[in-house]
Amino acid sequence: MDKFTTLTSVAAALPEADVDTDIIFPARFLLLLDKAGVGEHLFHERRYRPDGTKTGFVLNTPPFDSAQILVADANFGSGSSREQAVWALSDFGIRCVIAPSFGEIFYANCFKNGVLPIALGPAMHQQVMEAAKSGGPMTIDLEAQTIWLPNGPLLHFDIDPYRRRALLLGLDEVGGILADDLDDIAAFEARQKQSQPWLDLGDGRLDRLFSDKETP
Repeated sequence: MDKFTTLTSVAAALPEADVDTDIIFPARFLLLLDKAGVGEHLFHERRYRPDGTKTGFVLNTPPFDSAQILVADANFGSGSSREQAVWALSDFGIRCVIAPSFGEIFYANCFKNGVLPIALGPAMHQQVMEAAKSGGPMTIDLEAQTIWLPNGPLLHFDIDPYRRRALLLGLDEVGGILADDLDDIAAFEARQKQSQPWLDLGDGRLDRLFSDKETP
């Protein structure tokens, strides 16, 4: 997973509440199991007309078509638990989503895929939304937990320390376990090998077990 340290980009403004995961990534594309390329279908109904031509949706409009930050309204990512909604955002190039609140599962899925979700109170969110509409770049500093607005104030946000560290180091859930718990896992396996040796089949006994079976 790519590390997230600092990010400077224009931000695409989506001043709409309750944007659910079916809007972000329509259900008919759920059969696509590869993360690569799913960004093409991000906000598909908003970005494309029935004939396939592009609409005037914000993510189709320069300079916001290359935005790495999306500023949305309350309850962003509600609805179903589909992780593809975050895959599509990431594949499109969105590394940070800012909103007053998020769907709980969507919020967790963001951290698993290298996307930083920032929840802000009403006053700060309004400042960020107005800055996004202006088209000027803003900077997200995860280490300092700050947002630098163009010609505006420095805003502070809070992120769970464990999730913040995982993003800074580029660790997904498996990577986090390997980084933090590998010694504990090895110690457990050693204790189990001593106390329950019959569970340890790493010495070829599993192969012998099956080789002793009669073949039909």
